[in-house]
Amino acid sequence: MDERTDGDVAEQPSPAPQRGRGRRFASATGRGIGAAARGTRDGIGAAGRGTGHGATYVFRQARRASHAQGAGDSGLYRIIELHAFNAAGDAALAISLAGTIFIADPGGARGPVALFLGLTMLPFAVVAPLIGPFLDRFSHGRRWAIGGTFAIRGVCCLVAADAIASNSVLLYPAALGCLVASKAYGVARAATVPRLMPEGLSLVKANSRISLAGIVGAAVSGPLAAGAASFGGQWSLRYAFVVYAAATVLSILLPARSDASDDEDSLMDGPTRTRLPSVVVLGLRCNAGLRMLSGFLTIYMAFLLTQHPLPGWTGTTFLGLHRETLLLGLVIGAAGLGNTVGIGLGNLLRAVPTRVMVVVPLVLDAAAAVCAALFYGLLFAVVLGLVAGVSQAVGKLALDAAIQRDVPERVRTSAFARSETLLQLSWVLGGFIGIALPLVPRVGLGVLAGILVLWTLFVLVARSRRVVPGVA
Repeated sequence: MDERTDGDVAEQPSPAPQRGRGRRFASATGRGIGAAARGTRDGIGAAGRGTGHGATYVFRQARRASHAQGAGDSGLYRIIELHAFNAAGDAALAISLAGTIFIADPGGARGPVALFLGLTMLPFAVVAPLIGPFLDRFSHGRRWAIGGTFAIRGVCCLVAADAIASNSVLLYPAALGCLVASKAYGVARAATVPRLMPEGLSLVKANSRISLAGIVGAAVSGPLAAGAASFGGQWSLRYAFVVYAAATVLSILLPARSDASDDEDSLMDGPTRTRLPSVVVLGLRCNAGLRMLSGFLTIYMAFLLTQHPLPGWTGTTFLGLHRETLLLGLVIGAAGLGNTVGIGLGNLLRAVPTRVMVVVPLVLDAAAAVCAALFYGLLFAVVLGLVAGVSQAVGKLALDAAIQRDVPERVRTSAFARSETLLQLSWVLGGFIGIALPLVPRVGLGVLAGILVLWTLFVLVARSRRVVPGVA
């Protein structure tokens, strides 16, 4: 029996008001969703516009820096931007090869490392006697020669990518081709810079600006290449191919003054052997010592800090990394930071004579090596790496400027080729010394300090006007 009364029935809401409230609720909900959608759309649009504005700002600042002090009018900015692409492609290539060919366990046998050091000399064995003189004779087509070095690397990257995918032995000659072409680009680019110099800009500062562009290019490209390499080494090589292809086009777009004219071709005729100016000889001697230290630190410290780390840097991990790895990263990272700081100093040392810019770094390296040998520890190891990085960068900038300024153009490329060969040989020599010495810090670093001190004394007491035979 239904016990509800008439009053109970009267108190229940009618269906019409229920439907009205439902429509109002749905309408409000729809308006809320619409507002949220519009807000999301506006937020995404604002973020996109912000990102676009940020990218545009960075691009404008980079263009402004590359065009500063007349570089935009003279065409030097083309070399600056091209070198950024070169460093970007080389960074991708290095990341790929590091995961395929050049895998070395610092704690393992030293034989494979010695073999690698020997292989690093092969590109220079080709560049110095063959490519240097060829590029000197090809001065009227220097843009095409530079573009050819990028095109060769691009093709080699494609071959190497397919070789990785199919486990083919073609990977090794393709990698060697990339290394040879990279060194050929370096000497051709350095020989071209003086032709594009604006008024009032020193060669040291121009070289410093070009090197900074390379650091930026590598820093931007490195994460992209690493991301591609996560899918396989062949993908970072294909990414490198794209970068080298773009650089090939940019090379052809270099200003026409990069090439020698027909009138200048007749001036290029002359003896293909000449004597290097005394300041260049001094620069080569000093830089040989700087590179020897760099090679020694790279090899010796890798073995020492991983097999015999400092007290308190063994066993446990820090932020997911083994402490030995972190310790090695601190020393090598200090050298990399020093190199960047040294390149930046090139913009400030415009009035410093070349002789001072090559001798002072060598003296500082010798002093830092002596201190590291006497007071071996984390602080002095990091300081040695930092000083070595700064000194190498400053010394190399000064040497390049001396060759660009004082060596005749008809043999300038050959001079750069032989300079790079000497410096690489010095680096390899330092690496071999590091392999040969026992992993006892005071012994190894003591021998290094003794070699550097003796070499510094030789450089200081040798006759500065003494010259060496021809460069071609």
